[in-house]
Order: sequence, then structure tokens, then C-alpha cells
Amino acid sequence: MSQASVRPGGAGAADQAPAGAVRTVLAPLLLGLAAVLLWQGVVTLFAIKPFILPGPFAIADQFGANLQNVANGMLATGRNALIGLLIGTVLGVLLAIVAALVRLLDEMAAPIVAAIAVVPIVALAPVLYTMYGAAAETARQFVAALAVFVPVYFNTLKGLRQVRPVHRDLMRSYAATSWQATRAVTLPTALPFVFTGLRIASSLAVISALIAEYFGGPVGGLGKSITSSASSSNYGLAWAYVLGSILLGLLFYSAALIVERLVTRRSGG
Repeated sequence: MSQASVRPGGAGAADQAPAGAVRTVLAPLLLGLAAVLLWQGVVTLFAIKPFILPGPFAIADQFGANLQNVANGMLATGRNALIGLLIGTVLGVLLAIVAALVRLLDEMAAPIVAAIAVVPIVALAPVLYTMYGAAAETARQFVAALAVFVPVYFNTLKGLRQVRPVHRDLMRSYAATSWQATRAVTLPTALPFVFTGLRIASSLAVISALIAEYFGGPVGGLGKSITSSASSSNYGLAWAYVLGSILLGLLFYSAALIVERLVTRRSGG
């Protein structure tokens, strides 16, 4: 028997890798195509009115005809969501690190963060517009940061508590300070949890920034465009902006996933 026939991970494994990648990509594409065709068939068969549910072909026509406007809305909403994502992530990670080091702060912060988690955007956004002015984007960025902060904080704090006692004892035997132990052992262990929170927060940043646009602020952004299109009975265009929102959320999620892959690959994860 030749070595090639018994070597593990040889040509057979190399052939299986592309096949697996094709299945991973092809399966959701076929499912999505089937869902779109079924949606169009139901709308056509039952003559559903556009104000109830327009067909995907009509939405695609409006999306292509208004591509520049949709892109401008995605840019405006995406900018606010990105600023909120960065601010909320930095604050969430830093506060979680401090809370993991100082038990008293952890106990004090827990009810406050829990209260922040249930603050409704529909009630907060108008108040923030009154505080910062209707011409400023600050309220939308603040709402996005608030939505991002909660999952990042809780997931990071959970990850920081996953260090095994033997590793903590080892750092103590080396007379390492709390910060040295956090940097060398705790943070690498918590990294997967941090990115889990970041993936969740990436979509929440877009959703919260979008919802905040419904309640005032400067003209521009996908939320404002959806409401103005729906109020003028242009339902196909409104759904085109909804499609832009979905694409923006997928873009943020994919970016967070790419960053996670790059960081974990560099750290040897």
C-alpha cells in the first residue's frame, strides 16, 4: 500500500475542503432564492396589495432605481452605528475589566447595567433630541452606544471569570500584579466571549441607530427614509430602504466576524 493512500489529511481531505465550502455558501443561497420565489408567488397568486406586502421583484426595482439614495441612507445610519459601536465596545470592555478586578464595583454596577438593558429606545430618543438638539446626530450615536454597551459588558465580564483557579495560582506564585495577571491570562481567556458580545452588538448598533431616526433628528438615514416613503404611500421604496437596512446589518455583522477571525488567528486561537 502506498504512502499517499494512508497519509491522513492528504488529497481526499484537500478535495473535501472546497466541497464543504461550496455547500456552506450554496445552501443558504438556494434557500434564500426559494424563499424569494415563494414570496413573489404568494403575492402574485393572492393579489396582495403593495401597502400590505409588496413583491420582492417590485422591491428590487425600487432598490435599483434609488440605489444612490439608499446608499446615502446606509452611509448616514452606518456612521452613527459605527460611532456608537466603538464607544459602547470600549466602555463595556473597560468597565468589565475593572468590575472583574474590584468585586465591590461589580456588585454596584450590576443593577445599573441591568437597568440600562431595559431602557426603551422609543422613550429615550426624544429626550436625547431635546437635550442635544434636533440638528445633531449625538442622540442617535448615544442610543447605539447604549445598546452596544450591555451585551459587550456582560459577555466580557463572563469571559473574565472563566480563568481556571490553577492559572490564577500560577500568576500569584510569580508575584504578578492584578493587571499583569489580567493581561497575560484573563484577557486571552475572555477573548472569545468579548467577540461573542461584539457580534451581538454589531447588529444592535444598526437597529438602535435606525430606530432612533424615527423620533426626530436630522433628515437622512434609513429610518427617516422608511417613514417618509411609507407616509407618501410609496411602499416599494420603503421596503427598498428596509432592504438597505438588512444589508447594513449584515455588513456590520460580517465585519465583526472578520475581525474576530483575524484576532483569534493572530493569537493562535
